[in-house]
Order: sequence, then C-alpha cells, then structure tokens
Amino acid sequence: MVSPSLLWLIAGATLCLMEAIFPVAFVSFLMGISAIVVAAIALIIPYFPLQVILWLSLSTLFVVGSRRFVSVKKTLNPNLGDAEEGETLTAIEPGRTGRVLYEGNSWQAICADEKIAIAPHQKVYIVTRKGNTLIILPEFLPRS
Repeated sequence: MVSPSLLWLIAGATLCLMEAIFPVAFVSFLMGISAIVVAAIALIIPYFPLQVILWLSLSTLFVVGSRRFVSVKKTLNPNLGDAEEGETLTAIEPGRTGRVLYEGNSWQAICADEKIAIAPHQKVYIVTRKGNTLIILPEFLPRS
C-alpha cells in the first residue's frame, strides 16, 4: 500500500510539472507546493480527510496570497493604444461576426465599426471583449 506522504508528494510534483507545461498564473504550481507541504505534514498527521482539508486550505491561502506579489496582466484593454494584436481567420462582414486568431486561439469577433468589412488574414487590434466575442478594429481603417 502506498503511504499518504508519497501520494501527496507525487501529486505535488505532478501539479508543479503541469504548471511548466500548461501555465495558469502559478495556480497549479502553488497547489503543488501545498501538496508537498502536506506530504511532510502527513508523516505526523495520518488522518487523510484532515490532510485533504489542509491541502485545500493551504492552496487557497497560497493562491490568494500570491496575488499581492504577482501582477496579473489584463489581456484586453479598452484603450486602443494598449490594444493587443490578432489576425482574422475568416472575413468579417459589416455588422457580422467572424473568427480571429488571438493568443494562439480562435475567437469569435466583430468589428467595432459596424460599417467596416475586414478581409481574412488581416492584422487587427482587440479593443475589448463582450463575453466570448472580441471587439476588434482593423490595422488600417478604410477612408470614407
């Protein structure tokens, strides 16, 4: 039978490794660190349900506490000067939605100016986001 300490140690190492592969703002890493701490405590406290509660508590404290020290970048800024860049995957007709490649993912998008059509494979600026739809403007606005 596997000891609870070894189980927590494996879980902690796995969570830390997952953070290296799939970064999620240090959440997995901090949960892994708390699992490693619980692995050490499990040598003293053998009651597994208490270990789980301790792990959940430590994970919450670490994640909430880390927010004071780690600045989370806001990816979508309503100021066009600080806007993020994307690329249209499909044509976006005036007033209709299309698809935009943004941060390696395909997003539904609509042009902020409902009178402008945007061709596929054009550089665009993400102005803001409404739900799962990006509000965009083309790199070069057409002349009226």
